[in-house]
Amino acid sequence: MRSERFVISDRSWSIIEPLLPGSVRDRGRTARDNRLFLEAVLWKVRVGGPWRDLPSGFGEWNSVFRRFRRWAQRGVFQRIFEAVSGDPDFEYVLVDGTIVSVHQKATGAKGRLSIRPSGARKAD
Repeated sequence: MRSERFVISDRSWSIIEPLLPGSVRDRGRTARDNRLFLEAVLWKVRVGGPWRDLPSGFGEWNSVFRRFRRWAQRGVFQRIFEAVSGDPDFEYVLVDGTIVSVHQKATGAKGRLSIRPSGARKAD
């Protein structure tokens, strides 16, 4: 992986790291690669491709995906968002629903417009 292409600066990492589960001092692999994992999530959001296309340098895609799901369910990303949302350095990193496009099939669409015209007249 080319770390110069990563998004999270050392300054930003110092804000985010205390908010994350686990500790580098914990036994096992807990928190050893939290920064790389967050870079993987940011890559996924920027590219918009499927998890299976995650570059191998971020780790095995299914492990990254399962960890992403656990963190999302525990509210970890919400804590990070709240901590960095006022930081101008994160303007281009944070993503909300206004800039993410979803294929119509992903929204449950059946293939045709289901909105019926109202009885209201057009504005003149």
